[in-house]
Amino acid sequence: MQPSLNQGWTYRDRVGPTDAGKTALAFYSSRHRHSDAVCWQQRLLQGQVLRAGRPLGPETPLHRGDLLLWRRPPWLEAAVPDQWQVLRDDGDLLALDKPSGLPVMPGGGFLEHTLLRLLQRRHADDPRGVPVPVHRLGRHTSGVMLCARSARARARLSRLFRGCSEQAGDGSREGTAKVGRAAEWGPLLKRYRALVPHNALPLQCGESRVIRVPIGLRPHPLLGRIWCADPPGGRPAWSRITRLGKAEAGDVAEVLIRTGRPHQIRIHLAWFGAPLLGDPLYRVGGAVDPDHAPGDGGYHLHAHRLTLVESGSGVLKLEAPAPQALIACAAGWLPESWGGDG
Repeated sequence: MQPSLNQGWTYRDRVGPTDAGKTALAFYSSRHRHSDAVCWQQRLLQGQVLRAGRPLGPETPLHRGDLLLWRRPPWLEAAVPDQWQVLRDDGDLLALDKPSGLPVMPGGGFLEHTLLRLLQRRHADDPRGVPVPVHRLGRHTSGVMLCARSARARARLSRLFRGCSEQAGDGSREGTAKVGRAAEWGPLLKRYRALVPHNALPLQCGESRVIRVPIGLRPHPLLGRIWCADPPGGRPAWSRITRLGKAEAGDVAEVLIRTGRPHQIRIHLAWFGAPLLGDPLYRVGGAVDPDHAPGDGGYHLHAHRLTLVESGSGVLKLEAPAPQALIACAAGWLPESWGGDG
C-alpha cells in the first residue's frame, strides 16, 4: 500500500482538575509531548483547536470540564504491506498471517493504513460481516492474528484473552522461575519466535525461564506515558522464555505468553537481559530509550503459533510460517524447527 493522504482526524481531550487554569498552549505541550511547544503554538494560531465550537488561542485559560477538539489536518501515511495469507476462515472466525510493518489499529501516525481499515474496505459487502481483530500485534510483529465477524464471536474470544490475563495474575510475584513443559495450561497459548543477541539469555539451549514481571505505564518525554517493566501499580504479566539455538545473526528464542500486555515480549526479554535484536526502544534491564517510540522497528518477532481450547469445541491450532526476513537472519539454525515445538 503506497503512501497516501488521509482525511485527517479529530482528537478529544477533557480538562481535569489538575489542568484547570492552564493556558491552552501549556495544556497541549504537557499532555501531548510528541510535538513541542512551537508546533502546538502554530496549531493553536491556525485555529485547529476548538472549545464549544470556537478556536482557542495559545494563552486562552482552560476550565475544569472543558471539552477540547484538535482537528488535525490530513497527513501523509507511510507505505505499509497490505497482503496476507489466510490461515483459517470458518465464517465467524478469520485467522490470518499479519505481515511485519502493518499496524493493527489506528494510532502512531496511522489512520487508514491499518489492518482494521483494510478489513473494513475489503469486506464491506461480505454478507458474513466485517472481520474485526480481537487482539493486537505490534506493527513490526508478524504472524497469527485472530479476527471475528460476529459480535458473539468477538465477545467469546475477548473473554478467552481477558481470562488468560486475569488467571496469570494468580500465584507468585517473583521475577523469574525455572519451569518445565508441564507449566503450559489454560484455554489460550501463544508462541512467538524471536531473535536476540548472541549469549544474551542466561540460559542453556533448551532451558526455559518464566518471567512474571508486571507491566504498566511510566512517564515518557515524547509520548507522555509508555508501557514498561515493573512500574507502580503494574498489571500481572506471564511469559516463558526458551533459548532454542544459535543462528548467524543472533540466538533464536521461543516466548510463550499467557497474558497479552502491550509490548509484553519486548519488555520481558529486555528485563531479562536480552532485548530483541535491533529493538531501538527497550534496553537491557527494561529501561526505555527516550528518543524512540513503540512503533519504531528494526527487530524480528513472529507470532508463530496460537492454540485455542474451548469446552465443547475441541482444540484449534493455528500456525504461521516464519517470514523470509526472519529465516534469513536465523540462518545456521535448523529451518525445520520453525514448524516444530522447538
